[in-house]
Amino acid sequence: MSDSHTNFMKMAVALGKEALANGNPPVGAVIVYGDEVIGKGIESGKTTRDITNHAEIEAVRDAIQQGHADKLSQSILYTTHEPCIMCSYLIRHHRLPQVIYGVSVKDVGGYSSEFKILSTENIPKWGKKPEVTRGVLEEECQHLSRQFERQQK
Repeated sequence: MSDSHTNFMKMAVALGKEALANGNPPVGAVIVYGDEVIGKGIESGKTTRDITNHAEIEAVRDAIQQGHADKLSQSILYTTHEPCIMCSYLIRHHRLPQVIYGVSVKDVGGYSSEFKILSTENIPKWGKKPEVTRGVLEEECQHLSRQFERQQK
């Protein structure tokens, strides 16, 4: 794994810590075009009571608001947790070519669950499936998940 992948994942972990401090699941996401971060997202669905406020969606919204919609199809998404089904649809819609994440999400992950939105090629308009790399800074991401679980008890 390259140093740049590790550095961008560290940014995602820092955003995940911020989400956790706010009482949300510890998910952070960054979108990178070349070596430039063009979007950042912090999970806030629990505190805003809006389920669409997942970190990956917030990162895409941020990139679009900053005028980078045209760069999404050439960017890398780094996220602490495997994108869920909803976020995976967004990734495919915007044709992000690469997804790098820390830990898998049981039952609703868009890559590892039975709902393989990130790897299907059965929807022609989605184009080529993204390259997916999992397990990057996995220990740090697992630690965040355990902290969140403890807070929920």
